[in-house]
Amino acid sequence: MRTEIFILCDAATEQQGKLNLLGTFDTLYAREVPVVHPACAVAIRLRFSRIEEGNHKVKVTFADADGKLVMPPMNASLAVRFRPEDTTVTANLVLNLLQLRFERFGEYTIDLAVSGRQEGSIPLYVRQMPAPPPPAPPPA
Repeated sequence: MRTEIFILCDAATEQQGKLNLLGTFDTLYAREVPVVHPACAVAIRLRFSRIEEGNHKVKVTFADADGKLVMPPMNASLAVRFRPEDTTVTANLVLNLLQLRFERFGEYTIDLAVSGRQEGSIPLYVRQMPAPPPPAPPPA
């Protein structure tokens, strides 16, 4: 099994085997904490070889730098099936996330496990917005 896409984005859809992504990102900026991000998605595309045909469990966790979960783990099941002419097949997953809450600025991690094995990790940085520059002095 190979992870072809594992990304955080503004939105994603899957339609007839096509994975559509909008606005990928890895950083959120805010003036203060807590930060609540209204909506985003984790999009995943996995490629399986014929020997991997069967059922697979997918688990995605979202944690802060100390390993504390930001939200409950997301679990999904995949039934990987091959037609006689297939040498590989893909599976797309879209996990929509609503009202994500971050209690502090820092680095967070989104981890992907398939069938109990770690397959990927992507960071999310929640950063404080820089202070605006002081106003220019009035012309003399």
